[in-house]
Amino acid sequence: MVTDGCYHKKTPSSFHLPDSIQEAQISKRLLSNHDSLIEEAKTVRSEWHGGTNPIDSFNFRVRHHYSQGFNFVVRTDTLMLIRQQPEETVNKLEIDSFPVIQGKSMAVADIRIVPNDSIDSVWVQLATEDFAFGWIQEGRLLKNVDPDDPISQFISMFSNSHLLIFLVVISLIAVGYLMRKIHRRNANIVHWNDINSFYPTLLALIVALSAAFYASIQLFAPETWREFYFHPSLNPFSQPLLLNIFLVLVWGMLIIGIAALDDVRRLLKSGDAVLYLSGLAAVCAVNYIVFSILTLYYIGYLLLIVYIYYAVRVWYRKHSDTYECGNCGARLHRKGRCPHCGVINE
Repeated sequence: MVTDGCYHKKTPSSFHLPDSIQEAQISKRLLSNHDSLIEEAKTVRSEWHGGTNPIDSFNFRVRHHYSQGFNFVVRTDTLMLIRQQPEETVNKLEIDSFPVIQGKSMAVADIRIVPNDSIDSVWVQLATEDFAFGWIQEGRLLKNVDPDDPISQFISMFSNSHLLIFLVVISLIAVGYLMRKIHRRNANIVHWNDINSFYPTLLALIVALSAAFYASIQLFAPETWREFYFHPSLNPFSQPLLLNIFLVLVWGMLIIGIAALDDVRRLLKSGDAVLYLSGLAAVCAVNYIVFSILTLYYIGYLLLIVYIYYAVRVWYRKHSDTYECGNCGARLHRKGRCPHCGVINE
């Protein structure tokens, strides 16, 4: 199954969780949550490929992460659906198709296995908002749609390669501009001339750690991430363990962000606070891009260790100063000449 909308392009990993383990985790979660497909399968007999039993329907749900009644929304400009049956298309008979435009919702009406189709044996029938029904191969479908859920669409948008390139360019320009402006004004910025609060540094570290963990799930447990993409949740305790950790990091990012904002507002004047927060946002954006991409090639793990060590060491050294210059008020690690104004402090 192809869902390139929620994945970065990467080289295949030779190390990953076996599919059986990931499917067992997904099955356990569905059973504990009383998924509606299980109840329906007890009474409704599927018609996929000449009829299958209910457990086959459940297995399809586990392996493909969607089932009858699942809602999609068109992501690309248009999606073409075929009015005739899949067998007519496979046998090269005359067919008629119709388009579904971008942003339109569709519901899965039926799923059929066509073994004679050498390209893609899974065909999906969709019902549009205009009550039109049409068939399409699963591979073509998933390349052009997103689950009809705002969280899924947010994941797809931020995994788009064109958007990532745009973010890289904008982030580099923003960081360059802010560094130049901050240097001229001798203003505060996280990791360099930081304020007396650990929350901004902690926020930057959590963003880097979340990005690396996000890429790790894609790398080593792609089926687990695909399940989350189709059935997202903001509850950090309703998913498999890997996703629980990721969601805890996301919520931690939000909470630490609020704490950092409050400290910045308290410690800096309005103009300096806006400049500092802009610099912090730029650093977090660079962290997300760098670690979410480089982790896919294993470089991100070493870089993350170095970054955590550097950020904590810089903050600790900066805020372990116990003296203040009697002339300019700069914090000093020890008595003697002030490196900022040159006055001797005894």
